Amino acid sequence: MTDQTDREERETGPCTPATGEPLTGKPLMGVEEEYLLVDPATRDVAATSAMVVKRAAVDLGDAVTSELGLVQLETHTPPCVEHADLLRHLRESRAAVAAAAAIEGLGAVATGASVLGGAVPQQITQKPRYRAQLEAYRALVDEHVICASQVHTCVPDREQAVLVGNHLRPWLPALIAMSANSPFHEGRDTRYASWRWLHWQRWPVSGPPPYFHSLREHDELVNALEEGGALVDRRTIFWDVRLSTRYPTLEVRACDMPVTAEESALLAAVVRALVVTALRSVERGDPGPDLPTPLLRAACWRAARDELTAVGIDPRTGRATEPGSLVDALLRHIRPALEELGDVQAVTVGLRRLRAVGPGAVRQRAAYAHRGLLTDVVDFLLAQTPTGTL
Repeated sequence: MTDQTDREERETGPCTPATGEPLTGKPLMGVEEEYLLVDPATRDVAATSAMVVKRAAVDLGDAVTSELGLVQLETHTPPCVEHADLLRHLRESRAAVAAAAAIEGLGAVATGASVLGGAVPQQITQKPRYRAQLEAYRALVDEHVICASQVHTCVPDREQAVLVGNHLRPWLPALIAMSANSPFHEGRDTRYASWRWLHWQRWPVSGPPPYFHSLREHDELVNALEEGGALVDRRTIFWDVRLSTRYPTLEVRACDMPVTAEESALLAAVVRALVVTALRSVERGDPGPDLPTPLLRAACWRAARDELTAVGIDPRTGRATEPGSLVDALLRHIRPALEELGDVQAVTVGLRRLRAVGPGAVRQRAAYAHRGLLTDVVDFLLAQTPTGTL
């Protein structure tokens, strides 16, 4: 939920590497990460983002910004060709944010939702767009103390990008399960792995996107939603996959904010491989599988509840899956693209490690189980956010 009109240009640029190097044929990717600020003594959230953003900007420039809530801030990477470069930028951003927060006597945590209570109703950043959202969406804004990781991939042709989105829809449950990192919210265990994803579903234009036969159909729907007042502006389209409003990128928004930079980079590499795989199919004339939206939503719900370790739903078939099998199918699906992009080892090793330790939700609950204290969960996140690895 960004504020500046030209923000998407800075997020992903006009699909050119930040280094100014010539394009290689690999689609560029970039990541946005959202953090919550907490008081290390009480572990409660702290509504003091302005000063932390100002300090972090000394190192990060306009790659760090305020967010909807005063307890949040956001960073974004430059457009990257290589997985290793993206990971380096993510680590640098996290280190800069942690250092800036520490100077203010605070900590920054990478989690999908506020662990302890007291964040709701939240204080919002006083900018015109956020005030307009509060007027339009009301209590939804009051309770929107959640954080995500958003992946941008360059897809210059918008007609193709819409059809690529169709191909990505079946894999949203896998991405939700892999990134689930919000089991606690406002002082209680929600008994979900990704409460953040569930939280989003109350917004009028959110969740899995519809199936679109063409860019024209997409634009006609967006126009109707805007005219009907469901959108404050076109950046309040919060589908799990959406087109950029100004630049040639496709954005995947299904993922919780991961505990570590390593996980963020892994998810970005997976998303880019999905996009490349989809582009190859679109170029062959395949517009993507028209899955029933209720079935897809149910599969996403099951992934948000149970992450990787339980039976899920394969939206391609409607059948129950064995634990982890949808991620296995995902890896088989994108392997040719991973080979083309040079990311096979990074992704296969990363997924192996992720499955061994579990996504963030598993690790948060493990931190809680030791003594039954939610403050231990916050301490775990404080320690892992800047330098943790899988």
